Amino acid sequence: MRPKFLSISDEIINRIKSGELQPGDKIPSENELIKNHKVSNTTARKSLLEIENQGWAKRIKGKGTFVLNRTVGHHLIRTLGSINATRRGFHESLIAEGFEPHNVVLEKIVLEDGISSEIGGKHFIVDGPVLKIHQLRYADEEIIKDEIKYISLKLCPKINRMPTEISYFKVYENTYHLRIEEVKQTLSTEIIAPDSDLNNFELSHPTPMFILDSAVICREDKVVEIERSFYRGDKYKFAISANPDYQDA
Repeated sequence: MRPKFLSISDEIINRIKSGELQPGDKIPSENELIKNHKVSNTTARKSLLEIENQGWAKRIKGKGTFVLNRTVGHHLIRTLGSINATRRGFHESLIAEGFEPHNVVLEKIVLEDGISSEIGGKHFIVDGPVLKIHQLRYADEEIIKDEIKYISLKLCPKINRMPTEISYFKVYENTYHLRIEEVKQTLSTEIIAPDSDLNNFELSHPTPMFILDSAVICREDKVVEIERSFYRGDKYKFAISANPDYQDA
């Protein structure tokens, strides 16, 4: 008879292979396995260790065990329309997926005037003063994202004093107690040549890019953040998450 801990680990690995559990997602904890499978803590612990030993997940002390990135070519998968994915933030997501993230800040200034952006055919405005942060995002030693954020200092005073590695979404909610109502996002593509002014990736050949424009909207239609980011098309894949809205039913 196959050991119980292997049956449990196989079940979770199959959920990862099927896409039910995505890179960066937290897998069931030891206590959850004990409760759901009616097993001892030793069996639960061996199940988690087996998943980790096979390279499907990684334990982060004090936080749990998270699915690692094992897609072909190690593409990073990001889900549009998922509040949970947005809340986790870039830095935290990469750590959970087994990468070593770091940033290089190209610009961090306060703009007295507001800024606007057209996203999905609608104009969104962040009233001044605005914090502009332009930074390059690294996974291990490779630049994978060129990110520009504009953040309302009216809604988030002194956020310019915080480090740039934070999950901004969590800071909006937990520090400034903003209720996020919606995140508007559009995705487009472009080929960036090595001699382009947009090439902050140290590219040596033309490379496809995903361009993500987004606006984070809180109560009373106030815009707390506008972002425009370039993602390397050879490093990222995007998925779409759609939830039913029964309010009109």
